[in-house]
Amino acid sequence: MKIKVAIIGSGNIGTDLMIKIIRLSSSLEMSVLVGINTNSDGLARAARLGIETCATGIDGLVKMPIWKEIKIIFDATSAKAHAYNWEIIKQFPNKKMIDLTPAAIGPYLVPPVNFLENLDVPNLNMVTCGGQATIPIVAAVHQVAKVHYGEIVASIASKSAGPGTRANIDEFTETTSAAIEQVGGADRGKAIIILNPAEPPLVMRDTVFTLSEPADKERIRQSIHDMVKAVQSYVPGYQLHQEVQFEDIPESAPVFIEGLGHRHGLKTTVLLQVRGAGHYLPEYAGNLDIMTSAARATAERIVAEGLCNPN
Repeated sequence: MKIKVAIIGSGNIGTDLMIKIIRLSSSLEMSVLVGINTNSDGLARAARLGIETCATGIDGLVKMPIWKEIKIIFDATSAKAHAYNWEIIKQFPNKKMIDLTPAAIGPYLVPPVNFLENLDVPNLNMVTCGGQATIPIVAAVHQVAKVHYGEIVASIASKSAGPGTRANIDEFTETTSAAIEQVGGADRGKAIIILNPAEPPLVMRDTVFTLSEPADKERIRQSIHDMVKAVQSYVPGYQLHQEVQFEDIPESAPVFIEGLGHRHGLKTTVLLQVRGAGHYLPEYAGNLDIMTSAARATAERIVAEGLCNPN
């Protein structure tokens, strides 16, 4: 029996997630799409697909007869809206929240890195698109050597950055930087986002820099390749754009890291590309696709682990 789910947010991310669940999931049943704009394309599309809709936000959702059957709620709104939504949903202890906003109320979750550490948590935060793309790489290096510093640069097509993304730029950098440390394992993390105005739009590109203790380069390379395969299991368009690059930083010429002082060791550079699946969003919107794909994978893993009772 499939687990019934609801999505709050009828914009690009919520609508793409809805399509993914309908087309791809064998364990999730798309039950309700929730928005606040009665004229949104997402709500109209859901209605055409026979999915129940609600245009009065979380307050309307909890009054619907189907609410008691819903076990997992995805929040694809904004950081500010999520804070309000969670105040309502946390009153229902038998429901799981998967947060696709940078609100970071619940613990950070990157599926191939720390899912098992958060089995019983009611509110899971999917960090950010840049975090989902790059934190697995920082964690892959950390599996081999202590990481002093991790820096990520996420470049996304300007056309793929809607009002929600643009309103949450500060939250993006703060949330991603914190997750690089807390999930990726770096002593210090930094995140940068670039909105690329190029026409035609370019697919998502991510650059990951780490400075770690000296270590076997081939072990790090293999760890990174293994992690890329793990992410590809739910985001097929995720791939290395170039082979992993290394640079030795000698003790005689260390680099200065704010908050840590001077450090030497091994610099690892990883260049990534994320192409979307094109379910609802354009292929260049890999930044949005990786969020919806990671959220779906998380919900399916929750079901597979028996953490949701359909009754």
